[in-house]
Amino acid sequence: MSSHEQQAQTLVEALPYIQKFTGKTVVVKYGGSAMTSDTLRRSVMTDIVLLNLVGIRVVVVHGGGPEISAMLKMIGHESKFVDGLRYTDATTMDVVQAILCGKVNKDLVAQLNRLGCRAVGLCGLDGQLFQAERLDEKYGLVGNITAVNPHTVENALQTGYTPVVSTVAQGVDADTAYNINADTAAAKLAEALGAEKLILLTDVRGLLRNPRDENTLIHVVRTQEVPALVEEGIISGGMIPKMQCCVDAIHGGVERVHILDGRIPHSILIELLSDEGVGTMMKKEETP
Repeated sequence: MSSHEQQAQTLVEALPYIQKFTGKTVVVKYGGSAMTSDTLRRSVMTDIVLLNLVGIRVVVVHGGGPEISAMLKMIGHESKFVDGLRYTDATTMDVVQAILCGKVNKDLVAQLNRLGCRAVGLCGLDGQLFQAERLDEKYGLVGNITAVNPHTVENALQTGYTPVVSTVAQGVDADTAYNINADTAAAKLAEALGAEKLILLTDVRGLLRNPRDENTLIHVVRTQEVPALVEEGIISGGMIPKMQCCVDAIHGGVERVHILDGRIPHSILIELLSDEGVGTMMKKEETP
Protein backbone atom coordinates (compact mmCIF):
# COMPACT_ATOMS: atom_id res chain seq x y z
CA MET A 1 0.00 0.00 0.00
CA SER A 2 1.38 3.43 -0.94
CA SER A 3 1.86 6.10 1.71
CA HIS A 4 -1.06 8.07 0.17
CA GLU A 5 -3.32 5.04 0.45
CA GLN A 6 -2.20 4.52 4.05
CA GLN A 7 -3.01 8.15 4.87
CA ALA A 8 -6.44 7.77 3.28
CA GLN A 9 -7.02 4.51 5.20
CA THR A 10 -6.13 6.27 8.47
CA LEU A 11 -8.64 9.03 7.76
CA VAL A 12 -11.36 6.54 6.80
CA GLU A 13 -10.69 4.58 10.01
CA ALA A 14 -11.02 7.80 12.05
CA LEU A 15 -14.38 8.78 10.50
CA PRO A 16 -16.75 6.63 12.62
CA TYR A 17 -14.94 7.75 15.79
CA ILE A 18 -15.22 11.41 14.77
CA GLN A 19 -18.93 10.90 14.07
CA LYS A 20 -19.38 9.20 17.44
CA PHE A 21 -17.57 11.82 19.52
CA THR A 22 -18.35 15.10 17.74
CA GLY A 23 -20.26 17.37 20.12
CA LYS A 24 -19.15 15.25 23.11
CA THR A 25 -16.87 16.45 25.93
CA VAL A 26 -13.45 14.91 26.56
CA VAL A 27 -11.37 15.88 29.61
CA VAL A 28 -7.60 15.45 29.21
CA LYS A 29 -5.41 15.43 32.32
CA TYR A 30 -2.03 16.60 31.07
CA GLY A 31 1.17 16.03 33.05
CA GLY A 32 4.36 14.00 33.34
CA SER A 33 7.03 13.85 30.65
CA ALA A 34 4.49 14.93 28.02
CA MET A 35 4.71 18.34 29.72
CA THR A 36 8.46 18.56 30.11
CA SER A 37 9.49 17.46 26.58
CA ASP A 38 8.99 20.16 23.93
CA THR A 39 8.33 17.56 21.21
CA LEU A 40 5.74 15.67 23.25
CA ARG A 41 4.11 18.89 24.41
CA ARG A 42 3.65 19.99 20.82
CA SER A 43 2.27 16.52 19.95
CA VAL A 44 -0.35 16.75 22.74
CA MET A 45 -1.29 20.31 21.83
CA THR A 46 -1.65 19.34 18.14
CA ASP A 47 -3.93 16.43 19.14
CA ILE A 48 -6.12 18.82 21.14
CA VAL A 49 -6.36 21.28 18.24
CA LEU A 50 -7.32 18.49 15.82
CA LEU A 51 -9.99 17.06 18.17
CA ASN A 52 -11.36 20.56 18.58
CA LEU A 53 -11.54 21.10 14.82
CA VAL A 54 -13.60 17.92 14.32
CA GLY A 55 -16.16 19.15 16.84
CA ILE A 56 -15.00 17.36 20.02
CA ARG A 57 -15.21 19.61 23.09
CA VAL A 58 -11.84 19.26 24.82
CA VAL A 59 -11.08 20.43 28.37
CA VAL A 60 -7.44 20.35 29.49
CA VAL A 61 -6.63 19.93 33.20
CA HIS A 62 -2.92 20.25 33.94
CA GLY A 63 -0.37 19.83 36.67
CA GLY A 64 3.08 21.37 36.83
CA GLY A 65 5.16 19.55 39.43
CA PRO A 66 8.62 20.02 37.85
CA GLU A 67 8.07 23.76 37.34
CA ILE A 68 6.90 24.15 40.96
CA SER A 69 9.95 22.22 42.22
CA ALA A 70 12.27 24.35 40.06
CA MET A 71 10.83 27.61 41.44
CA LEU A 72 11.00 26.36 45.05
CA LYS A 73 14.64 25.45 44.46
CA MET A 74 15.28 28.89 42.97
CA ILE A 75 13.97 30.62 46.11
CA GLY A 76 15.80 28.14 48.38
CA HIS A 77 12.68 26.39 49.68
CA GLU A 78 12.82 22.60 50.07
CA SER A 79 10.33 20.37 48.18
CA LYS A 80 8.88 17.75 50.52
CA PHE A 81 6.52 14.87 49.71
CA VAL A 82 4.27 12.90 52.06
CA ASP A 83 2.64 9.70 50.70
CA GLY A 84 3.43 10.88 47.18
CA LEU A 85 1.68 14.25 47.66
CA ARG A 86 3.59 17.54 47.77
CA TYR A 87 3.68 18.87 51.33
CA THR A 88 2.26 22.36 50.86
CA ASP A 89 3.12 25.01 53.46
CA ALA A 90 2.13 28.66 52.96
CA THR A 91 5.25 29.52 50.91
CA THR A 92 4.80 26.44 48.71
CA MET A 93 1.12 27.31 48.21
CA ASP A 94 2.09 30.79 47.00
CA VAL A 95 4.50 29.22 44.49
CA VAL A 96 1.94 26.58 43.42
CA GLN A 97 -0.66 29.30 42.76
CA ALA A 98 1.80 31.56 40.92
CA ILE A 99 3.31 28.80 38.75
CA LEU A 100 0.19 26.69 38.06
CA CYS A 101 -2.38 29.46 37.60
CA GLY A 102 0.19 31.79 36.07
CA LYS A 103 3.16 30.64 34.07
CA VAL A 104 2.28 27.00 33.25
CA ASN A 105 -1.36 27.76 32.50
CA LYS A 106 -0.66 30.75 30.28
CA ASP A 107 2.20 29.02 28.44
CA LEU A 108 -0.20 26.19 27.49
CA VAL A 109 -2.91 28.66 26.46
CA ALA A 110 -0.43 30.59 24.31
CA GLN A 111 0.85 27.42 22.62
CA LEU A 112 -2.68 26.23 21.81
CA ASN A 113 -3.56 29.67 20.45
CA ARG A 114 -0.46 29.67 18.24
CA LEU A 115 -1.54 26.30 16.80
CA GLY A 116 -4.93 27.70 15.82
CA CYS A 117 -7.04 26.86 18.88
CA ARG A 118 -9.09 29.41 20.82
CA ALA A 119 -7.85 28.57 24.31
CA VAL A 120 -8.70 30.28 27.58
CA GLY A 121 -6.98 29.74 30.93
CA LEU A 122 -8.93 29.09 34.12
CA CYS A 123 -7.94 28.02 37.60
CA GLY A 124 -10.05 26.39 40.28
CA LEU A 125 -10.56 29.76 41.96
CA ASP A 126 -12.36 31.23 38.92
CA GLY A 127 -16.11 31.13 39.44
CA GLN A 128 -15.43 28.84 42.43
CA LEU A 129 -14.76 26.08 39.92
CA PHE A 130 -13.15 23.87 42.60
CA GLN A 131 -14.08 24.22 46.26
CA ALA A 132 -12.15 22.21 48.82
CA GLU A 133 -11.42 21.62 52.47
CA ARG A 134 -8.11 20.55 53.98
CA LEU A 135 -7.36 16.89 53.22
CA ASP A 136 -5.17 16.20 56.26
CA GLU A 137 -2.85 18.28 58.46
CA LYS A 138 0.11 16.08 57.49
CA TYR A 139 -0.05 17.31 53.87
CA GLY A 140 -0.34 21.02 54.76
CA LEU A 141 -2.47 23.05 52.33
CA VAL A 142 -3.53 20.11 50.16
CA GLY A 143 -7.27 20.07 49.53
CA ASN A 144 -10.04 17.54 49.15
CA ILE A 145 -12.61 18.74 46.58
CA THR A 146 -16.05 19.24 48.14
CA ALA A 147 -17.83 20.87 45.18
CA VAL A 148 -17.31 21.55 41.48
CA ASN A 149 -19.05 24.46 39.74
CA PRO A 150 -18.40 23.80 36.05
CA HIS A 151 -20.28 26.86 34.70
CA THR A 152 -17.14 28.81 33.70
CA VAL A 153 -15.84 25.76 31.79
CA GLU A 154 -19.26 25.11 30.21
CA ASN A 155 -19.55 28.78 29.14
CA ALA A 156 -16.11 28.63 27.53
CA LEU A 157 -17.01 25.44 25.63
CA GLN A 158 -20.35 26.85 24.45
CA THR A 159 -18.65 29.93 23.03
CA GLY A 160 -16.06 27.87 21.14
CA TYR A 161 -13.13 28.14 23.54
CA THR A 162 -10.92 25.32 24.79
CA PRO A 163 -10.62 25.68 28.59
CA VAL A 164 -7.21 25.02 30.15
CA VAL A 165 -7.65 24.46 33.89
CA SER A 166 -5.06 24.57 36.68
CA THR A 167 -5.75 22.63 39.85
CA VAL A 168 -5.86 25.14 42.67
CA ALA A 169 -9.07 25.23 44.73
CA GLN A 170 -10.84 27.78 46.91
CA GLY A 171 -10.93 26.80 50.58
CA VAL A 172 -14.39 26.49 52.16
CA ASP A 173 -13.07 25.79 55.67
CA ALA A 174 -10.37 28.50 55.75
CA ASP A 175 -9.37 31.69 53.93
CA THR A 176 -6.78 29.97 51.73
CA ALA A 177 -6.27 28.34 48.38
CA TYR A 178 -5.56 24.62 48.33
CA ASN A 179 -3.27 22.51 46.17
CA ILE A 180 -5.28 19.71 44.49
CA ASN A 181 -4.12 16.43 42.95
CA ALA A 182 -4.55 16.89 39.18
CA ASP A 183 -5.89 13.36 38.54
CA THR A 184 -8.60 13.89 41.15
CA ALA A 185 -9.48 17.35 39.85
CA ALA A 186 -9.74 16.07 36.26
CA ALA A 187 -11.98 13.17 37.36
CA LYS A 188 -14.29 15.43 39.40
CA LEU A 189 -14.54 17.95 36.55
CA ALA A 190 -15.26 15.18 34.01
CA GLU A 191 -18.12 14.01 36.27
CA ALA A 192 -19.52 17.51 36.68
CA LEU A 193 -19.43 18.11 32.89
CA GLY A 194 -21.00 14.74 32.07
CA ALA A 195 -17.95 14.02 29.91
CA GLU A 196 -17.91 11.14 27.46
CA LYS A 197 -14.27 10.41 28.22
CA LEU A 198 -11.55 11.18 30.75
CA ILE A 199 -7.97 10.73 29.52
CA LEU A 200 -5.13 10.58 32.04
CA LEU A 201 -1.72 11.07 30.40
CA THR A 202 0.97 9.30 32.45
CA ASP A 203 4.57 8.13 32.16
CA VAL A 204 3.68 4.43 31.90
CA ARG A 205 2.10 2.33 29.14
CA GLY A 206 -1.04 1.89 31.22
CA LEU A 207 -1.86 -0.83 33.73
CA LEU A 208 0.64 -3.70 33.40
CA ARG A 209 0.20 -7.24 34.76
CA ASN A 210 3.98 -7.26 35.21
CA PRO A 211 5.35 -3.73 35.82
CA ARG A 212 8.70 -4.77 34.33
CA ASP A 213 7.19 -6.02 31.07
CA GLU A 214 5.40 -3.52 28.83
CA ASN A 215 3.99 -6.41 26.75
CA THR A 216 1.69 -7.28 29.66
CA LEU A 217 -0.51 -4.20 29.15
CA ILE A 218 -4.10 -4.73 30.29
CA HIS A 219 -6.19 -3.10 27.56
CA VAL A 220 -9.58 -3.12 29.30
CA VAL A 221 -10.44 -3.03 33.01
CA ARG A 222 -13.98 -3.08 34.39
CA THR A 223 -14.65 -1.15 37.58
CA GLN A 224 -15.55 -4.20 39.64
CA GLU A 225 -12.24 -5.89 38.76
CA VAL A 226 -10.23 -3.16 40.50
CA PRO A 227 -10.35 -4.44 44.14
CA ALA A 228 -9.04 -7.89 43.07
CA LEU A 229 -6.25 -6.27 40.99
CA VAL A 230 -5.23 -4.23 44.06
CA GLU A 231 -5.32 -7.39 46.19
CA GLU A 232 -3.09 -9.21 43.69
CA GLY A 233 -0.63 -6.31 43.71
CA ILE A 234 -1.14 -5.62 39.99
CA ILE A 235 -2.45 -2.18 40.93
CA SER A 236 0.05 -0.83 43.46
CA GLY A 237 1.81 2.32 44.64
CA GLY A 238 0.87 5.51 42.80
CA MET A 239 -1.40 3.54 40.45
CA ILE A 240 -3.87 2.86 43.33
CA PRO A 241 -5.12 6.47 43.72
CA LYS A 242 -5.04 6.91 39.91
CA MET A 243 -7.26 3.86 39.37
CA GLN A 244 -9.56 4.97 42.19
CA CYS A 245 -10.00 8.31 40.36
CA CYS A 246 -10.97 6.31 37.27
CA VAL A 247 -13.52 4.20 39.20
CA ASP A 248 -15.01 7.34 40.81
CA ALA A 249 -15.30 9.03 37.40
CA ILE A 250 -17.11 6.00 35.89
CA HIS A 251 -19.46 5.80 38.87
CA GLY A 252 -20.02 9.55 38.47
CA GLY A 253 -21.30 9.03 34.92
CA VAL A 254 -18.21 9.31 32.71
CA GLU A 255 -18.55 6.69 29.93
CA ARG A 256 -14.91 5.68 29.55
CA VAL A 257 -11.59 6.48 31.23
CA HIS A 258 -8.28 5.98 29.43
CA ILE A 259 -4.85 5.79 31.04
CA LEU A 260 -2.42 6.66 28.25
CA ASP A 261 1.34 6.80 27.89
CA GLY A 262 2.11 10.47 27.30
CA ARG A 263 5.58 9.46 26.06
CA ILE A 264 4.01 8.06 22.87
CA PRO A 265 3.58 10.90 20.34
CA HIS A 266 -0.09 11.48 19.45
CA SER A 267 -1.27 8.81 21.92
CA ILE A 268 -4.57 10.74 22.35
CA LEU A 269 -5.38 10.56 18.62
CA ILE A 270 -4.36 6.90 18.38
CA GLU A 271 -6.59 5.99 21.34
CA LEU A 272 -9.62 8.07 20.36
CA LEU A 273 -9.67 7.95 16.57
CA SER A 274 -8.26 4.56 15.58
CA ASP A 275 -9.04 0.86 16.01
CA GLU A 276 -5.66 0.29 17.65
CA GLY A 277 -5.78 1.82 21.16
CA VAL A 278 -2.54 2.23 23.09
CA GLY A 279 -3.41 2.35 26.79
CA THR A 280 -5.71 0.91 29.44
CA MET A 281 -9.40 1.70 29.13
CA MET A 282 -11.72 1.46 32.11
CA LYS A 283 -15.44 0.96 31.72
CA LYS A 284 -18.41 -0.11 33.77
CA GLU A 285 -19.24 -3.75 34.15
CA GLU A 286 -21.93 -4.57 31.61
CA THR A 287 -25.24 -5.47 33.21
CA PRO A 288 -26.43 -8.92 32.10
